[in-house]
Formats: sequence, C-alpha cells, structure tokens
Amino acid sequence: MALDFAQLFPDLPERLRTAAAAALADVAPHWERVEAIALRNQAKVLRAFQEAGVAEHHFAPSSGYGLDDPGREKLEEVYARVFRAEAALVRWQIASGTHAIALGLFAALRPGDELVAAVGTPYDSLHPVLRGAPGSLAEWGVAYREVPLRPDGRPDLEALRAALSPRTRAVLIQRSRGYSLRPSLTVAEVGEVVAAVKSVRPDVLCLVDNCYGEFAEEQEPTEVGADLCMGSLIKNPGGGLAPTGGYVVGRRELVERAAARLTAPGIAGEVGAAPWGHRLLFQGLFLAPHVVAEAICGAHFTAAFFERLGLRVRPRYDEPRTDLIQAVELGSEEAMLAFCRAVQRASPVGAHLTPVPEQMAGYADPVIMAAGTFVQGSSIELSADGPVRPPYAVYFQGGLTRQHVILAALQAAAELHAQGMLPG
Repeated sequence: MALDFAQLFPDLPERLRTAAAAALADVAPHWERVEAIALRNQAKVLRAFQEAGVAEHHFAPSSGYGLDDPGREKLEEVYARVFRAEAALVRWQIASGTHAIALGLFAALRPGDELVAAVGTPYDSLHPVLRGAPGSLAEWGVAYREVPLRPDGRPDLEALRAALSPRTRAVLIQRSRGYSLRPSLTVAEVGEVVAAVKSVRPDVLCLVDNCYGEFAEEQEPTEVGADLCMGSLIKNPGGGLAPTGGYVVGRRELVERAAARLTAPGIAGEVGAAPWGHRLLFQGLFLAPHVVAEAICGAHFTAAFFERLGLRVRPRYDEPRTDLIQAVELGSEEAMLAFCRAVQRASPVGAHLTPVPEQMAGYADPVIMAAGTFVQGSSIELSADGPVRPPYAVYFQGGLTRQHVILAALQAAAELHAQGMLPG
C-alpha cells in the first residue's frame, strides 16, 4: 500500500510521516494473511446462512413473549452452524459479554462445585460474578481458584492438571488478554488447555470467554473441544451493526441451562421478543469476517507504527493475531490520557467530548475510555481504553475500517509528539 503521507498529511511531523510509511511496508505481508483468513471465514458464514435457509421473513420483529419467533430460531441455528456447535442462544436481552459469560458459568456450576480459572486472573468485570457481589457464584457456595500463567504468559498445563480436584466442575478459559499484558490465546492453545483438562477429568466442563476473538482465526473454540463459548454481539460477531446482545454456543444441555438462567426454568429459550426484528443481527454476523479483518489489519499497523516511534507494543506487528486487542505501553498517566483524548477527537461520534478517568462497575481502578462509537460501548468499533494504572497501557481495539484506525493512530501520535511524550 504505497501512500504519500507528505501529500496526504502535510501538517504531520516528518518523523511521524516516515514511521507511518515504514509501518505500512512492514505490515503488507501480514495484511495478506488476515485477508485470507477473512475469505475462509466469509465462506463459512455464507454457507451457514445458505444451509439454514435464511429468508426475508426471518428479519421480522416480534412482541410480548416472543413465542414461536421463526427469526430468533433461525438466527440461533445459523450461529450454531458457524460455531460447529449443537445449539446457540443469541438474544437482544443479553446485555454484555460479562452477562453472557455469567450465563455460561451459572449454566455449568451448581452449589458445592468448584471453578478453576485456567489462565490466571480473568477480566476485571468478571470478578464480582465470581465472588463478593450480590448474586455471585460465591453466594451459591461455588469455590474458585486460579492457575497462574507460566513466566512467558502461556498456560501452565502441568499446573492446571494438578489443580483439578474431585470438586472441580468447570474450567474457565479467557481467550483475550483483556486489561493485561499477557498474550492472548490462539485457538490451538485453547484446544491444548481443553485436552489437558479432559485427559485428567473428561467430565469437567471447559468454558471459553470468546470476547474479541471471533473470526480472528479460521476456527472457534467449540471446534477444538470447548463445551461452551460465550461472547458479546457489540464485539466481533455483531459486525458493527448489532445494537446490543450476546450469545452462548456449545453443548445443547448447557445452552438450555443458560437460557433458563436468562429467562426462567420451564420457559428457557422459548420466549424473548425482538421488537426491532432480527435483520441487524443477521446482517452484522454476515459482515463480521470482513469487519474483524479490517480491525486486525488496523491493529497490525498500530503495532508497527508505535514500535517505530519507540513505544513498547503487545503483540508486535509481525505476530499472528487471535483477537482485536492491541496494547500500547505509554509509561505515564499523562501520556495515557493524551492518547485517549486524541483518539476521541478522531472519532465519528462525540469527537468534541473529552474522556476522563472514572470508576466503573466491576473495575478496581479508574478507567478511561475513548469511544466515539455509533453503538455505545461497541468494541468492534474503534476505541482506546484501559485502567489507569502502571504501566499505563492503552488497549487500542476495533475499527470498522482499517483507514479509520490509521487516522486515529496518526492523531494519537501527533498529540504525544506535540507534548514531548514520545521516546527520543
């Protein structure tokens, strides 16, 4: 991709133009790999739509109880086909990724059981679900333990096998790095974790927090042995069109239990109206392989660009991707705030607003979030956020187009440069 940054952005400092041009050259072969994955995933999604027989009447809204809603049933069939799973629960009523994960946990666990986190401490917002908050698993008498990662940030399979006890009923596997600097898991690594658990205890359920990971690779965790997979529709699988919602896919009996938790026992998945209809969820899923690829191409550029400017990035630009998240370590609170303010100014919505850190439910530290998105909180759209704590890393993720990611990265770098916050 040969671009004349001097002509396109004459006011951009020469150092930034040079770094951006070099970054584009760095990432070109990696963009080709991402586009090949997107093509295969698009074929998989297209085939699922065709095999399920999706038709225009499946987009129609429903009201009240939502009984006998053919669109809802067809959407869940398509999701099950895409994920190579027995069943799926895909609902507007699932409020977030944390909500979807909680549904999966409560589906799998019963009082007296034990849950083991296989890859260290989970994402901040899940902590109240596990212990302490009203309605948590702890109130059910569910024990909880964590298996720390190895020093290289990879799963410690030997320690995990040793950690399984007669009381262990489920293992939680978080695919994404979340607000941490450990590597995200590849689908192959998820499969290795599942295989390690099943080699000792075939009856233990393996549950995967799949947020940020859908369509980043050619397979999903349910294709490598996971019993249940959970995620948000305002992340990858919503394709930037889903205005809300979440999903749970996997073994039929576990999906049915999750549905009963969402609504009520005896009702389960038989109810749940869709007053806005289902078109946005179908269309968003269809677009998701392409949109995810755009976001990942943007992440490759971001990594190459900021590394050339002297900042530490995780993952590096030449590492294969298994999720959307690009961490950029800024080293100070001032640089973190400046970066997020610049990304907000580069947004299509709310560009005039100034993000500030604040306490958020489920987080121990104040969180700053630049997110000028069409859908509130949408992580498939471009955002930059993170807890304000050392090493002051911004998690730069999403992007409906790679061009928007590039523009936002340039604006963030220009702000850091203007304030003398770039190394060198």
